[in-house]
Amino acid sequence: QVQLVESGGGLVRPGGSLRLSCAASGSIFRINTMGWYRQAPGKQRELVAAVTSGGSSNYADSVKGRFTISRDNAKKTVYLQMNSLKPEDTAVYYCHAWATPYLGPPNNYWGQGTQVTVSS
Repeated sequence: QVQLVESGGGLVRPGGSLRLSCAASGSIFRINTMGWYRQAPGKQRELVAAVTSGGSSNYADSVKGRFTISRDNAKKTVYLQMNSLKPEDTAVYYCHAWATPYLGPPNNYWGQGTQVTVSS
């Protein structure tokens, strides 16, 4: 199986920055796409940003120019640098991976979520 462990959430003032990290572990044959989703109270979970193993990335329109996703394949870790944070960025952020374990087919894997709160 594949486990994803997130870190880096917290409380930040508007205009501030945070960096989220997510490390994958377990019996992993290949990790294809890694990314971040978020879910605010009363809203559906939405894609924030994702990056392929080759380094191609895509972003939600609401975060373009403010957030940067990056990935260290050797460490099986994905990062989300969040700058110019706004109150509307407040949500639980979930790490996601589309990965293939050594024993089993490709599947979606999720972290436990980390709270990001943007407030003065």
